Amino acid sequence: MKKVDYDLVIIGGGPAGLTAGLYASRARLNTVMIEKIMPGGQILVTDWIENYPGFPDGITGADLANKMSQQAEKFGLNIEYNEVISLDLSNQTKQIKLSDKTITTHSIIIATGASPRKLSVPGEDTFSGKGVSFCATCDGPFFKNKQIAAVGGGDTAVQESLFLTKFAKKVYLIHRRDQLRATKILQERAFANDKIEIIWDSVVTGIAGKNGVEKIILKNVKTQKDEGLPVDGCFIWIGITPNTEFLGNDVKIDASGFINVDSKMETSIPGVFAAGDVRQTPLRQIVTATGDAAIAAFSAGHYIENMH
Repeated sequence: MKKVDYDLVIIGGGPAGLTAGLYASRARLNTVMIEKIMPGGQILVTDWIENYPGFPDGITGADLANKMSQQAEKFGLNIEYNEVISLDLSNQTKQIKLSDKTITTHSIIIATGASPRKLSVPGEDTFSGKGVSFCATCDGPFFKNKQIAAVGGGDTAVQESLFLTKFAKKVYLIHRRDQLRATKILQERAFANDKIEIIWDSVVTGIAGKNGVEKIILKNVKTQKDEGLPVDGCFIWIGITPNTEFLGNDVKIDASGFINVDSKMETSIPGVFAAGDVRQTPLRQIVTATGDAAIAAFSAGHYIENMH
């Protein structure tokens, strides 16, 4: 069998990537995890996590990411900070083009996660970093005693809006429907918080201002009426887009760009697996990402054994 640089390459260093690295390292596979920035992924910008088992009092996202990284490295996971440019999956020996070199491997686990989805409205890009944000933990402290808008209706939007009330004078939660999608306990907390005002049946059609955000333009989806809402910032949590731009056309994805996998987390290419937010799944949580990754690493180990 042709010699390769690694048995397994894990692309992405969030909870899925770190868990896959932990399992692969314990299985003594020659493994490297490629991470573009730093281990942790989206949980690094999550203020507080209270639904991950084992932490009854909750834990910050940064602390959980640090613990996961330490545990994986304790068992020998090699982490390389680099960017994957493209993959060549046409042969049994798979090639991964990085920013400065090309490496070869028997198997790959794609754990690149997803990025916040944009509104794609006028002013969003103009004021990005100048009042438009996708990260409450990063930018919330800049809005002390300010009025801000938060867009979305799921768990992230509601939980992060609650976090923003630590700083803001008022948080307008903008939702396009007449009821939230968030977990009931989060809804209860939002309804009970006098700093949060929910604006139902509305979408943001524009963001305006001079040197920073001064107002957002709202359209009521039932009346079609437009109105301006004065705010100092706009936080956006309307979903995610999978980080799969480097894949090319080899790996099958669904209509939204998420990777299709089977029960073993294997993609349409033998020896290539996917785990976490990047795959097609009904639930995207830290606990499901780690579960996916354990299965993917176990399956990758069997694939490599069968090759030998």
